[in-house]
Amino acid sequence: MAQGWDTDRTIADRAAVAVLDRTVPKTVAPERTHRQRVAHRLRAARADLIVATGYLGLAVLVLSGQWLHTDRGYLIKSGQDQTMWEWFFAVTANKIAHLENPLGTVLQNYPDGVNMMANTAMFGVGVPLTPVTLLFGPTVTFVLVLTLGLFGTAFAWYWLFSRELVDSKLAAAVGGLFCGFAPAMISHANAHPNFVVLALLPLIALQLIRVARHMHASEEVRRARRLRDAFVLGLLVALQIALGEEPLLIFALAFAVFAFVYYLHTPRAGLLALRTVLPTVLLAAGITLALTEIPLWWQFFGPQSYRSIDHGPMQNDLKALFQFPSESLGGVLQHGQNVAINPTEENSYFGWPLLLLVLMTAVFMWRERVVRAAVTVIVAGSVLSLGSTLLIGKRDTGITMPWHWFEEVPLLNSVLESRFTMAAIPAIAIMLAMGTQRALEYWRVSATDWRPLAWFAAMTLALLPLTPTVLPVVQRPATPAFFADGTVRQYVSHGSVVITPPPTAPDARALQWQTAADFEFPLAGGYFVGPTGTEKKGRYGPDDRPTASLLIKAQHDNKVPVIDDAARAQALADLRYWQADVMVLPPTDNADALRMTVDQLLGFPARRVDGVWLWEVRGLVS
Repeated sequence: MAQGWDTDRTIADRAAVAVLDRTVPKTVAPERTHRQRVAHRLRAARADLIVATGYLGLAVLVLSGQWLHTDRGYLIKSGQDQTMWEWFFAVTANKIAHLENPLGTVLQNYPDGVNMMANTAMFGVGVPLTPVTLLFGPTVTFVLVLTLGLFGTAFAWYWLFSRELVDSKLAAAVGGLFCGFAPAMISHANAHPNFVVLALLPLIALQLIRVARHMHASEEVRRARRLRDAFVLGLLVALQIALGEEPLLIFALAFAVFAFVYYLHTPRAGLLALRTVLPTVLLAAGITLALTEIPLWWQFFGPQSYRSIDHGPMQNDLKALFQFPSESLGGVLQHGQNVAINPTEENSYFGWPLLLLVLMTAVFMWRERVVRAAVTVIVAGSVLSLGSTLLIGKRDTGITMPWHWFEEVPLLNSVLESRFTMAAIPAIAIMLAMGTQRALEYWRVSATDWRPLAWFAAMTLALLPLTPTVLPVVQRPATPAFFADGTVRQYVSHGSVVITPPPTAPDARALQWQTAADFEFPLAGGYFVGPTGTEKKGRYGPDDRPTASLLIKAQHDNKVPVIDDAARAQALADLRYWQADVMVLPPTDNADALRMTVDQLLGFPARRVDGVWLWEVRGLVS
């Protein structure tokens, strides 16, 4: 530790988190003139503007491939998730434009429908961006949300750090940069806007910090501010619920751990802060509930609601903590074993140089309470993300991990455990910001001090390999003319279109075709999360209908299965369940086997219309 620095601040601090302060006696600064105050604000605003411009430029660069091809571009690593999210945005805009309830729809999974509130449809951006979606299409909305998410998350954390953690704008900018463009953020930018648009989380933290700062004010002052503070906090939480509940849950747990460890050294101050914050938090919870009562009821008790998602083991491999992410300079030059769940879930991948830097920073700054709290969050999040048993290089060691005792806890049982390392991102950013602040202060004392050079060199070596690359984009196939030109309208009355085979999580292209046809028809099947079984556990896609399973198998095997009277009767029953008007076979893999299978199931051949094969089944169903 450097001489002339406090290591543990007192409860009279200006913030609820530690900030580096000099121990030299402070002198009373002369009162500034109006012109001096204006000049100071302009200098601060100029620094904020420069930082914001840098963040925005980097966000646009990362997603430039999609921005250059908003007509047919597709983020290839998203799997089918980009199609799903574009569908969410398009359906939301369609519902708002027609003054209909956006919380549920039967446009896919007909006739049961989809609970949109239980599918992270992100009404918090989908509703206000309805004009963008209607004018420019859902792909523009999708890439706009991702871009603003990366930029906004980085800048919001920068704002918090620069106002409450460090004095240096540069130090705060380093922390914000890591928060907005960490490997997990870039990975989710391929497909998951709900884990990219995280700007409200630091604002929630900022509001809690400012409430805690009132702990030395009189009871009258706290009561006077309570309603205003609670309203702001409640509104922020309600908006975050409209953006994504899973990130909010992870953030709340991490913030609680951080606060507990931070005040562990001064328990009386911690209890005082808790007594100050708790009434405001309880009032804010009531306000949040009042604002979100209807959507939350719909999510948990409405049509097609479910209790939890049975996603199976989704833990991080231990190697994932130390390797470089695939979409980074380090990943391009030194790509290790592929141990990620999938390309959109590289939730750790911090790289060994950064973890080594964090370790050394923790050793040298351990006396700082905020460092101890940040390290605890990093360790806790990383350990929980390793799941119930430890994986090393995709080999299950059989070693039981702490998640084993948490995976059945309500709410937590729906979280992908690998995502808990995202709680470590702002904690690592705190240590980067504080280390940079310390280095700059050394430089102010002595321009020849070697320690700042050592810090910036080490930080550069740690962060340079994590520099994100432009996310890869491919050209998606054109929508079949049958849908794009509106021919489908001639074959649909009040029933559904059954794609052969119906859309599923591995192939959800039909959702794009439905959007292109301006939602003129509902679809059987789909890509969404809905309930299954009597326990109402969530799963991706609908319950398997026998005919859908038969068609999927025929396509997979490229072979016409044995079709008997039982299969034909089951096909008729399934078509009646789907209330089908027409079956459509678009261009796809092993199309001949699929066409001959359906010909035998229905007893009559398909017709070729506008680039697709179709079977009119209204007569059979009725």
